[in-house]
Amino acid sequence: MMDVYLNRTAVCLPNEPVDNAQMESLLGQAGERPSRARRLILKRNGIRTRYYAIDPRTGEANYTNARLTAEAVRGLFDTPQELAGVDCLVTGTTIADQLAPNHAVMVHGELGNPPCEAVATTGICLCGMSALKYAWLAVRAGEHRQAVATGSELASQFLHARHYQAEMQYSLETLEQRPELAFEKDFLRWMLSDGAGAALLGPEPDPAPRQAIARIEWIHILSHADRLETCMYAGAEKRPDGSLQSWLTLSPEECRQRSVLALKQDVRLLNEQIVEQTVTRTLGEVIRRTGLTPDDVDHFLPHLSSLYFKPRVAEALAAMDFAIPEAKWFTNLQDKGNTGSASIYIMLDELLKSDRVRSGDRILCFVPESGRFSSAYMLLSVP
Repeated sequence: MMDVYLNRTAVCLPNEPVDNAQMESLLGQAGERPSRARRLILKRNGIRTRYYAIDPRTGEANYTNARLTAEAVRGLFDTPQELAGVDCLVTGTTIADQLAPNHAVMVHGELGNPPCEAVATTGICLCGMSALKYAWLAVRAGEHRQAVATGSELASQFLHARHYQAEMQYSLETLEQRPELAFEKDFLRWMLSDGAGAALLGPEPDPAPRQAIARIEWIHILSHADRLETCMYAGAEKRPDGSLQSWLTLSPEECRQRSVLALKQDVRLLNEQIVEQTVTRTLGEVIRRTGLTPDDVDHFLPHLSSLYFKPRVAEALAAMDFAIPEAKWFTNLQDKGNTGSASIYIMLDELLKSDRVRSGDRILCFVPESGRFSSAYMLLSVP
């Protein structure tokens, strides 16, 4: 099996940064009055700015998900001739522009590069890492010489006011007493944002490096859907027994009246299980498989949906005798927002292009997903 190097990264963050005061004017007001929960949610999640693929002058979308992803991929290359050398394109996104065909072929169409293997992974936050694992394995097995993996989200169109109902707003009193209850529809509106990231993988280090290069040592992904019901979902309603009723079984009017297409979160289940399943259980299994120790980690890149979870992740790591000093943590959540499957690419792009990385460093990446409680851990080493 070949070594695989993550040689280049690139991102596309659309338009100008959007601060907290601008959000509702771009996403639209759901109901007769502004959200009463927005300020409290933003205070707790710690996000200061994010990006939306919305023209601030017209209020209309000015990117598709496919175009956003293609722009990130183009950023990996200096010339169209370099892009033509891509053998494999693997894309991850939560919600593509259309139900079919898949996101990868739409991105390939946007790029216009010669025929290549095009694969789409789906899910929520984890599908960007799933795309990276497919690309890694394809190169590692000698199937392809150059593979591009991407993660992208166009959350703004899914979070627009037209998909929400006014009665879903929380009262401030309830949120102050139990802040985890904010993690429902209104939480997601003020949390998710747009962006795309891409990574170029190959069997040798880039001979003319533009940034720090990292060798992928391993990627481990685990689902706990065998023991837990769905937590985050869209296009369905959750029944009392925990099963989902698909939007396909409902009329268009029922879907509209009940905001079935909106993203939703089972807040109680999230608060009870997310750290236990994605940190304690999954990292424990990764340690058993790899022998990983805290001393093996020079940089820790956790995909955090909110800074609300940061101390809880730190406490869980400490309880496992796997404490990672604060100085080794790296996140750009506050300035780039929660871009779901693109987040790990956007973090890696910033870190690998910074002066924080040195030869010999090891980077541990952690991507949890609350869809049905899956998570991924990846270890990179800098030659």
